[in-house]
Amino acid sequence: MPQAKTATTKKTTAKTNGANGISPAGVSSISAFDFTGFDNETIIKWYTINHLGRKLDEKAAMYLKMAKGWSYHAPCAGHDGIQIAIGQTFRAGKDFLFPYYRDLLTCLSAGLTPEEIVLNGLSKDGDVAGGGRHMSNHFAKPSIRIQNGSSCTGNHCQHAAGTARAVKKYKGDEVVIYSGGDSASAEGYFYEAVNGANTEKLPVIFVIQNNHFGISVPLREAFASEVVSDQFVGFKNLKIINCNGRDVFDSYRAMQQAVEYVLSGAGPAMVHAECDRIGSHSNSDNHELYRTKEEIDAMKVRDPLHLFRQAILDKKILTEEQLQKIEKENTDNMYAACDKVEASADPSPESYTEFLLPPSVVDYNDNSESRFVNDPNAQQYTLREGINIAMKEEFHRNPNTFLWGQDVASVNKQGIFNVPKGMLDEFGNDRVFNAPIAEDYIVGTANGMCRYRDDIRVVVEGAEFADYFWPAMEQLLECSHDYWRTKGQFTPNITIRLASGGYIQGGLYHSQNLDAIFAHLPGIRVVCPAFADDAIGLMRNSIRSQGVTMYLEPKYLYNYRPGSTSKPADDFIIPFGKAKVRRLGTDVTIISYGNAIHISLKAAEQLAAEGISAEVIDLRSLRPWDKEKVFESVKKTSRAVVAHEHYLTGGFGGEIASSITEECFRWLDAPVVRIASKDTPVGFSKILETAILLNSEDIVKSVKKVCNY
Repeated sequence: MPQAKTATTKKTTAKTNGANGISPAGVSSISAFDFTGFDNETIIKWYTINHLGRKLDEKAAMYLKMAKGWSYHAPCAGHDGIQIAIGQTFRAGKDFLFPYYRDLLTCLSAGLTPEEIVLNGLSKDGDVAGGGRHMSNHFAKPSIRIQNGSSCTGNHCQHAAGTARAVKKYKGDEVVIYSGGDSASAEGYFYEAVNGANTEKLPVIFVIQNNHFGISVPLREAFASEVVSDQFVGFKNLKIINCNGRDVFDSYRAMQQAVEYVLSGAGPAMVHAECDRIGSHSNSDNHELYRTKEEIDAMKVRDPLHLFRQAILDKKILTEEQLQKIEKENTDNMYAACDKVEASADPSPESYTEFLLPPSVVDYNDNSESRFVNDPNAQQYTLREGINIAMKEEFHRNPNTFLWGQDVASVNKQGIFNVPKGMLDEFGNDRVFNAPIAEDYIVGTANGMCRYRDDIRVVVEGAEFADYFWPAMEQLLECSHDYWRTKGQFTPNITIRLASGGYIQGGLYHSQNLDAIFAHLPGIRVVCPAFADDAIGLMRNSIRSQGVTMYLEPKYLYNYRPGSTSKPADDFIIPFGKAKVRRLGTDVTIISYGNAIHISLKAAEQLAAEGISAEVIDLRSLRPWDKEKVFESVKKTSRAVVAHEHYLTGGFGGEIASSITEECFRWLDAPVVRIASKDTPVGFSKILETAILLNSEDIVKSVKKVCNY
């Protein structure tokens, strides 16, 4: 690749920290491409890529018209310069590229073949992005580090920042490139990513391809300045470079400046490229409904491919005949790729069951737990201490394990509940560090950091209280289908810890349970220990296993002595989806977890005094949950009560009750009953909290109702 000069004299190039030199869309002047510093071989190569990309872009639209595939198509015409430049800057197999849905030409320039482009467009099984599991026009090739991004506009900025954090921590020389549109820059998580990268001085380049429209919304209605980079001039360590995104040479110079800056360690860079969206936003949009004919015609005059071609002729680099030869070869190659792909296999219908969850380190039948019996004469550890012990052990076991969140690494405080106490002292600030109050950034950058190497394990406090996790839900959703969407090519290996539940007089935003919401999502695991040994065994499994585990910590139980146990052996690991019988019984089965398991045990004692023998099952794991053990117990007792702290309506108890009814109906002597907290927010007043949250009397009444049916 040529060493391009920095065109500091050009109006549209290399203006940093707020100076833009860019005219609004529709009035930019048409200038000849400046080939200075580039050899003819490079110029010809880039034109060849440009033309081939345009042919593929046009073919995508044709597939739609023929109803043969490419059901979603966002044309890249008008973004040609910046997209070729991104691809030529990217070093396949070394750097990390996070493209967006309009980046066909970017991905072609970065290393995808025409065949791989079409495989994605037609959603074929051989699609290297994910075998047709994701939307067409979402190009990726994880094997060379072109990442598979989702359809959540711009959220891959978080992953890019997280990957760049790993580059910095491991002292690598890779560059991370985020590519997105102008409208995605208005998203809150984009600001979080830029702020975080700026604060941490991360080697990431944020490329904004500004075509001045968010579908039909003109940019002036979204930003105070149509030069989107102007919104970020206050970020101290961020180098802003504005360029003409139609001109590949101007764009390449800008990208090289950005690379030089981020590799210096000074911080992230932002390359703002002015583009035109020559076509509609996508095949489901008609831009003639909100653009005038004059605007559309003006864009066509600025078509980068036509300007590039004319510049080559003007500079006498190639003749018309030579250009036509290149264009014919491109067309022939494209049709050959299309013919091959059209004849290739579609995904098999039954394959949707594959790659839902990555493997865990132990299976359901692991028997290490059966060898542990709590020793009352040994030191007893609380739930909080058990979590702390397990995390420290895993950090010693795998030096590529990290922890971050709010308040986890603040001198002597180290966690608002002291769960990670001592970890900062033991493992240092490089592995245990604080995060801003930006829950989306906490989870999103955890996802990105896992992309750097397979043995990285990340533990995060997703929020100080579970109630504050809501901003991170879009990143949790992203994590939940990464493994499935990529057909097993990538999974974030994250344990997300959350202090959840009530009984602490916390009121709104400090007493909430989200377990049913999490358990609803395919592709993640959800666990909720209520005893110290469970906390240790589940944490070991969570950190060592691949995939995402929501590790819910009932904060009322952190220092609750009835939940204390002695420390189990080093090989003690609890499999996901394995429940435990906490109390044997014959008359009724109570199924519970978390805070509610201790309330259920208290209720069982009261019931026993009244002659009712209740078997109490602690689920411990909600996704997957132990149907086998629950069904076995219900078949024995013929009655079931499901007790949980979450709301009754939509609570996880409904799933359990429905499954019992469906699978064990002929063994039942009474309807399955659910008992839970009230369908209302949790009041701060102790009187209100007591009235709202599940209690042992509620369970006793429900059990008696079932037994007297």
